[in-house]
Amino acid sequence: MKTTLTTKSVLENKAVYPFEFSSIDRKNNAVIQMAKLNKNKSIATIDSTSIGKQTFELLLETKKILGYNCKKAKTIINSNTIEIWYTTELSIKGAPSILGQNLGLVLETNRNGNFIVTATKVEKIKQFPNEEIKAEKALDLLTYKDELWKSRFTTIPVFKEEVINFSDTSKSNDSILRFANGTIILRKISIPAIVKGSQIFIDVTEQSNGDAYDRTGSVFLIPMQEKISFLDGLQNGVKALPIYENGNGKYYQGNAATENYSPLLELMRFFTPFGIKQYNTITLKDKIWEDRVNYRQDISELTASLSGQEVYIGTFIGNYDKGGHRVNVNLTIHPEEEVVIAKPSQVIPLFNTTNIMEMAGQEYGTLFNSDKGLVVTFTLNKDLKNARLRYITSGHGGWENGDEFVPKRNSIYLDEKEVFHFTPWREDCGSYRLYNPASGNFPNGLSSSDYSRSNWCPGTATNPIYVELGDLKSGTHTIQVKIPQGANEGTSFSSWNVSGVLLGE
Repeated sequence: MKTTLTTKSVLENKAVYPFEFSSIDRKNNAVIQMAKLNKNKSIATIDSTSIGKQTFELLLETKKILGYNCKKAKTIINSNTIEIWYTTELSIKGAPSILGQNLGLVLETNRNGNFIVTATKVEKIKQFPNEEIKAEKALDLLTYKDELWKSRFTTIPVFKEEVINFSDTSKSNDSILRFANGTIILRKISIPAIVKGSQIFIDVTEQSNGDAYDRTGSVFLIPMQEKISFLDGLQNGVKALPIYENGNGKYYQGNAATENYSPLLELMRFFTPFGIKQYNTITLKDKIWEDRVNYRQDISELTASLSGQEVYIGTFIGNYDKGGHRVNVNLTIHPEEEVVIAKPSQVIPLFNTTNIMEMAGQEYGTLFNSDKGLVVTFTLNKDLKNARLRYITSGHGGWENGDEFVPKRNSIYLDEKEVFHFTPWREDCGSYRLYNPASGNFPNGLSSSDYSRSNWCPGTATNPIYVELGDLKSGTHTIQVKIPQGANEGTSFSSWNVSGVLLGE
């Protein structure tokens, strides 16, 4: 005898991909799970353990469901209390899930008292009307679950096992462009149209391929809608980029929007740990180092800059090592049945002071040593509703009095009026010690990776914050960022990597 578990939509051939159903092979006490991933691909697996491992507490309570006398059984799964009501009056066995298949015919399940599934009809039919599904081959259970899970969303590979290093021998090929002696990799990616309400995530993994130090990393998109783009600077040198000046005597290339130029749109800011994987041979008592660091971030608010477009996406890690770092970068698109939060329809990059062309002469973000700081003028052709500034900030200057280790207030002004201020600071860096095998150890018992920093830790991503700006009228506006940047100490200096994107409807 065989029991099939399916849904009404599958029976009526109206199911949305991916979908699955299960058959209970009672002779062998096994579950055959089958899934249709798309029109052309089906997979299956055989689970010979799950039914046999089920244990229940058989209780004395009884009640009637649909006129049948039912008994009660209880079990606990993953801290969930499951109560099952089943009948033996029909001389058949089955259930709406694999749970309780051998008890009788399950007519009700109750999970934690707040999720109840109750039968509304027991019907005998002459023919089972589902579409026959045949899988190419049976997979092991873990592979089956993994393929089914991945089929529920779209994965867009950007970089796979690419090395970001500092070497004169780093060269571009047909798919991966390399700039600034190999410290920047770039690729053109086609993004499909993204269904309204979908969630978009960026995933990055990093391992040391030789470099022992914590480094600034960034995944970015190059806006191409203006006359000049950052790609011009990559291909022709930093002199091809517009210059920002604030009176401190330096020239900052390509970090602020102009009438005919948009700066890099930063998707993720991340920081490498001290030598993960490459230096895992360093042994310390009770320390088992992680093999890689994984960064994952929701970037759904940037949908309008990605959906249905061909875009240049790049990754930068500042380093001076021939081995450098090894990275993987993916985008994943996850459809939602309901629109929970409306995504901004306008994504306008305003500034980005991270000098990703550091190894090609781009100036560090030292512009905040002037009281003027950073001022960006932008023009809106129409009113912008619910405007927000997506702001990423991190302080740098790696010595005792440098801004990396000294809290500094960030102040943001809209049209010369202060609208927000905060002091970016991370105090949880010690939580990531196992990602940092090559971190220096000090006489006070701390490691370098333990120390609190200006909004970053070695081995973490720096999350954006969102500054509410209200409704902005069409016309010209200014955004200003002020930070009391620390003074130079000999050859050491402080700098700030800040990026800002205007979002709205």
